[in-house]
Amino acid sequence: MSDTDSRTPSWARPAAAAADGAAGRILLAAFAVATAVDLGSLLAGWHLGHVLAKPLLMPLLVAYVITRKAPRLLIAALLFGWGGDLALLFDADPAFLIGMGSFAAGHVCYLVLFGRGRTHPALGGAYALALVGTVALLWPDLPPDLRIPVAGYSLLLTAMAYRSSALGLRAGLGGALFLLSDTLIATGVADWPQPPRPDFWIMTTYVAAQYLLATGALARGQAYGREVLQD
Repeated sequence: MSDTDSRTPSWARPAAAAADGAAGRILLAAFAVATAVDLGSLLAGWHLGHVLAKPLLMPLLVAYVITRKAPRLLIAALLFGWGGDLALLFDADPAFLIGMGSFAAGHVCYLVLFGRGRTHPALGGAYALALVGTVALLWPDLPPDLRIPVAGYSLLLTAMAYRSSALGLRAGLGGALFLLSDTLIATGVADWPQPPRPDFWIMTTYVAAQYLLATGALARGQAYGREVLQD
């Protein structure tokens, strides 16, 4: 039981839980609308719509997870993601590095949040091969001043993606999608051929990744809480 619950009279707790649930549903719906506007803007080539909608995504997801009593590390990870989102709205190398640093801080928060839960060694081997192969292929085509930062970030990102499976399939899928999203960004930086509307696919995989990581962490935390209560 949390400190807030212990200070709340027992007769008021159902009403408070209902209010949190209603607020959570509203915030989740707002997150879905903002996501639809952002992705639709990218498909339509409406830059202003993307600039207006993208900064709303992570704050709405943060507000939603707060109604679900999210751990602070999850909130911090999402807020660092928001910082990265804002930085990448600017088309300049310093902004790219700032955004990458903010996302890296978010990955550290996720890694600490995932703890030491069990993961499959074969999955770790697959991620390791993907990391080495991707960095080796991208290296010659990356700008020289970005090679080391991108390689270091890729190592941290891949570790996060691998360790996310410790929280279950949902979070594990979120980690994999985050890796895919940032790999698409890296191929663009390396000036590789891109699919039509690459920003749409980058944002689609990114938003799905953050949502799955957040809800996966919430589901595991609530399951753990029930186990403690049952003990």
